Amino acid sequence: MRDTDPDKAVDYILKHSTKFAEAKAGRVYLEEYRKSLKAILMTRSTESAVTAQERDAYAHDEYQQLLLDFKNAVFLEEKLRWDLIAAQARVEIWRTKSANDRAEGKATL
Repeated sequence: MRDTDPDKAVDYILKHSTKFAEAKAGRVYLEEYRKSLKAILMTRSTESAVTAQERDAYAHDEYQQLLLDFKNAVFLEEKLRWDLIAAQARVEIWRTKSANDRAEGKATL
């Protein structure tokens, strides 16, 4: 196991927490905007039946692009989330190793 510097891990968490927050905000925005875009595209449809308007909205290029953007936003959010979880795990590994080292030191006295 490689040595872990808990200060570096905590610094990483602090540095990247804003990026994670921005990624999550972007994902939530796209998730909510998806509903608005669907309504906008339905009103642009020339169809009179609601189901046909909905079909047109879902098939529209703008909606398809939004889904790709949403996919990318979820990917970024999850990547940052797992990076932060890994940094937290590094701190926990350091804490456990430090406690074990202290216990080992007491046992050899």
